Amino acid sequence: MRAAARARSAVQRIVDRTSAWLHSHPFVLHSRPFSSSPSDDDESPSTSSAPNQTERRRRKGSTPIDPLTPPPPASEFPPYEPRDFFRYELIHQSKKSAARVGRIHTPHGVIETPGYVAVGTNGALKAVPHQELAAAGVDLMFANTYHLMLQPGPDLVASAGGLHEFIGRDAPIITDSGGFQVFSLAHAGEKDGEEMKSRRPSKHKDAAGLLVRLDEDGVLFKSYRDGSRVVLTPESSVEAQKSLGADIIIPLDELPPYHIDRAVLERSVYLSHRWEARSLKAHLRDVRQQAMYAVIHGGVDRDLRRMSVEYLTSLPFDGFAIGGSLGKDTAELVELLGHLMPQLPKDRPNHLLGIGDVGSILGSIPHGVDTFDSTFPTRSARHGTLLTRTRGRLNIRRSENSTLHEPPCWECACRLCRHHTVSYLHHLDKAKEPMMWTLATEHNLHYMGWLMRTQREKILSDEM
Repeated sequence: MRAAARARSAVQRIVDRTSAWLHSHPFVLHSRPFSSSPSDDDESPSTSSAPNQTERRRRKGSTPIDPLTPPPPASEFPPYEPRDFFRYELIHQSKKSAARVGRIHTPHGVIETPGYVAVGTNGALKAVPHQELAAAGVDLMFANTYHLMLQPGPDLVASAGGLHEFIGRDAPIITDSGGFQVFSLAHAGEKDGEEMKSRRPSKHKDAAGLLVRLDEDGVLFKSYRDGSRVVLTPESSVEAQKSLGADIIIPLDELPPYHIDRAVLERSVYLSHRWEARSLKAHLRDVRQQAMYAVIHGGVDRDLRRMSVEYLTSLPFDGFAIGGSLGKDTAELVELLGHLMPQLPKDRPNHLLGIGDVGSILGSIPHGVDTFDSTFPTRSARHGTLLTRTRGRLNIRRSENSTLHEPPCWECACRLCRHHTVSYLHHLDKAKEPMMWTLATEHNLHYMGWLMRTQREKILSDEM
């Protein structure tokens, strides 16, 4: 590609100019390969399961490669064919925009789209049983492979019959590769709070970060639970997700930040493509009635996004997720989607990773986005913010709400709005009663279900 040729000729000049930055960010490719034997300064890395023989050989014989090495061509994969256990059904295409109403058919039920996806990090929603999702009209639940890999472990989940049996859910589940959490463990830079997907220090990492090393084989990171070192590769991520048994799984990819040099971003896109190709090959060897979504990368660079779409849509993925940095705010996100979404296949579902605030959802649906996952509604609830139809955002911690003896929303059918008042919830919050989290979270989930239902109705009547 022309862009790739220009980047190759400029790499050395750019690297020299940004060498300090490169050395301080461990998600950039290093020349040091993984080894089956740890170095003197490394603890023995652990994995969720033992690597297969091919993987051990690759680690032992690994040598640095050109970071702009193309991924495997589409000719190495079988052509895409719809699955009998997974398919996208278009119900209505809006006459006013690219917005569409559809259904994603999975082995554990139907996902109505556009739809919000609730995040149950450890296989559980915080403070609310996942059965509440059905009452709220939320069909799909997101679980995080990274966290489940560390506790209780994919083998234990598999011994229980898979994640559906383990948590008692007879409805669709999607798991990620673990990549987002791993790369969020990297050192948090001064500008890392500028984008929509934050990398700021959290309870799972300190300012120094927990990501130890990244190379062609995968990543080495320290467990936030006990400090042990864990290797994650495209193959081991897929193997873990096979043990978990979700309906939709995601290939391993790299997540570079928003404020990144274009040449470094291009290297990251190539690496993600090579990892996603390896993930897809591992998946196709043992499909198990699971669908795999590709992850489109390229940050806010239109050329790199186009390159990513062209390559990944040439492979037999069952759907497409939009990942990586999605801009610094909703306006940049919506502008990016206006460029990106028309390039995606219309016969398969798509998903916007990690974005689920109301403004971004309303701006994205007219571009044809099918599903959105985010902790925003549930996290906001735990911090005292209710999303309501009649009052907008309601901060129950404000002093004036201590005497508001009315339901948060007269039109909402959730337990909080049917039986309790704002003043009662204000009291529970001040008293630090756990019931506050439960009632507020249930309410916000019901709000998201209502929001998506009304958007589907508007599309069906060509109002959007």
